[in-house]
Amino acid sequence: MRVERVSFKGFGGLELAGDVRGEPDAWPVLFLHGGGQTRYAWGKTADVVAEHGWRAVTLDHRGHGESDWAPNADYSFTAYCADCIAVVDQLERPPVLVGASLGGMAALLAEGTSDRVISCGLVLVDIVPKTNSEGVRRIGEFMRSGVNGFDSLEEAAAAIAAYTPHRVRKFNPAGLMKVLREREGRWYWHWDPHIIRQEHTEVVATKFMGLLEFAMSNIHVPTLVVRGLLSDVVTQEGVDDIVKRLPDVTVVNVAGAGHMIAGDKNDAFSDAVVSFLNDRIRPALAI
Repeated sequence: MRVERVSFKGFGGLELAGDVRGEPDAWPVLFLHGGGQTRYAWGKTADVVAEHGWRAVTLDHRGHGESDWAPNADYSFTAYCADCIAVVDQLERPPVLVGASLGGMAALLAEGTSDRVISCGLVLVDIVPKTNSEGVRRIGEFMRSGVNGFDSLEEAAAAIAAYTPHRVRKFNPAGLMKVLREREGRWYWHWDPHIIRQEHTEVVATKFMGLLEFAMSNIHVPTLVVRGLLSDVVTQEGVDDIVKRLPDVTVVNVAGAGHMIAGDKNDAFSDAVVSFLNDRIRPALAI
């Protein structure tokens, strides 16, 4: 599968790195990764989606991967939402938004808080408005584990293994090199440490839930929720809540997958996404 390196302008003019797969005239599907990840988290699924006749666009969020770091350290949900809308405008057609965790929240806010067409469908990957605080806490601990860097790739791999005990442990130096940077003999995660410090948010924390509540009331596009049954972030209560509140929602549970579903059970995840695109989105687009 041919992969084209592209660049987008995010909110405030930040350069956001991306990859594109598929025919230029195919309908776009925009993939937004989770916090601490990069666009490479979607590699296999993006290939499959492009092979089924879609234009798969994978993006590095601000402060992640090869994208610019925010000079004002603004890594709020609303900043990621604004980046999403800016990229959508550059795609020229409303894409299907596929977002995992942080990316899913950005997609949800982009679709739900805008007064115009943003997407033609949403795929929320192990993220719902009502999350389990313990699972969110574990994500934060994992991200903080590498703020001061690692002595070796093996040490970084051990941190990943500790966070994903359900996976068969494999040491993949090439894969690790996509999410780590070497500086002065130490290895650091491929993201700005200000992300985990959460120093700037342009929406007061106590007001954010109100914004999220509004977004949920303004989402009318077909939505797929993909939940990892081993996830400690999304519970059945959270799934039941989003099913009650959205008018057109499908839920797929992936056995043997935790919060990072695409990395745990990629074939099952890719099948769920492609089925949603082909069965729910393509007929409406008449393509």
